[in-house]
Amino acid sequence: MGELPAAAVVLTQVAVPEALAAACALQKLAVDAVPTPIGTLAWCRDTSDGAPTVVARAVSALLPAVPVLLLTQRDGQISASRWSGGAEGEQLSPGLVLDGAPAVVEQLLLGQVSAADQPGVVTSAGMSRWRATRTLAAVSRSTRRAARGTGRATDGPSA
Repeated sequence: MGELPAAAVVLTQVAVPEALAAACALQKLAVDAVPTPIGTLAWCRDTSDGAPTVVARAVSALLPAVPVLLLTQRDGQISASRWSGGAEGEQLSPGLVLDGAPAVVEQLLLGQVSAADQPGVVTSAGMSRWRATRTLAAVSRSTRRAARGTGRATDGPSA
């Protein structure tokens, strides 16, 4: 039986995979942003020693208001840690984290599925700074429009 290749994912609450991929592209992080029912995960393309922690540090610094989780699998052993504001926090029980995570997280870590084959995946690899900036601006505009639309619905008709 072959050895399991190293794998790492950063779980976020980012709702739009394009936004996470674009933010990672601006930071020169090679990830595949995979949408899940609980948020977008960043599949780390580089799993060499220290590379997944660079992704977790950068993503958690970009999202200072909410923690992110880094799950890594090396030699069949899964580890989990919480990151916030660019700093590593506590180590977590991988079993408990995986129990509350979508099945695709464990499947990715164990090499049962590939990130590239997941529906809605967006990669940061090869995304230019220009495209990343435009993508973030478009997501921001879309979010503001949706928020205004929601506000109108609760405030009654507008003139």
